[in-house]
Amino acid sequence: MQTIFESTGVPLSLAGRTALITGGSRGIGAAAVRLFRQAGARVAFSYRNAEAQAQSLAEECGGGDQCVALRQELACAEDGRLLVAAAAAALGGIDCLVVNHGVWPPQDASIAEMAESQWRGTLGVNLDSVFGLVQATVREMKSRPKPEGRPPGHIVLVSSTAGQRGEAFHADYAASKGALISMTKGLATELIRDGIYVNCVAPGWVDTDMSAVALSAPDASNTVLSAIPLGRVGTPVEIAGPILFLCTPWAGFISGEIFNVNGGAVLAG
Repeated sequence: MQTIFESTGVPLSLAGRTALITGGSRGIGAAAVRLFRQAGARVAFSYRNAEAQAQSLAEECGGGDQCVALRQELACAEDGRLLVAAAAAALGGIDCLVVNHGVWPPQDASIAEMAESQWRGTLGVNLDSVFGLVQATVREMKSRPKPEGRPPGHIVLVSSTAGQRGEAFHADYAASKGALISMTKGLATELIRDGIYVNCVAPGWVDTDMSAVALSAPDASNTVLSAIPLGRVGTPVEIAGPILFLCTPWAGFISGEIFNVNGGAVLAG
């Protein structure tokens, strides 16, 4: 008799499901696109400028109606609604929304000196567009028939350790990411009875283009590493894996959770 210990594996399958992943042309987003496709989902992902990179990724992951790259600025709520409409048209509906895009102005700016344009710009991308994305996705999910046995919808917002403990000289970024954590908690209780799960992944420092400026400076890099108990920064796929998990049936009793993926850094701050 085969025992559980002789199993051939536990599948993280999204076969027959669709996903919209924002900021999918590079970094965490690109890793998520690859994992969701490997799990069997059809994927649409957004990009802003890196067209060649985005199209190459789409082709790598099956192209056609299996993986679609959509060019869309995400600086306001209406941008988010436009992206959802395009993704729903391309995929025939959205089962999973992964809000991964964001900006982190790398130069320190004290609150006394921070330009209002920086504050507005960061919150426009990191928060206002998220409102539009989530609003339009929820409307789309609720508009479709709900046959018995239909899997739930999933929304995963990508926040940051900065959203939990703040970040000096980056008040704009910390405020926007902290808002996503509160948004997750509120939406989870609001939407769970509609069959929509809402969770949040909160990475720490990850080896991506966005963090490259800070991590390339020896003094800054040493400061970053000293605050991570694991002693290194994360990789994009180490963040994409938990995002995928939260969209599978194995996360069927999880909603409103802030999933820390940061090498223990949030505990050391």
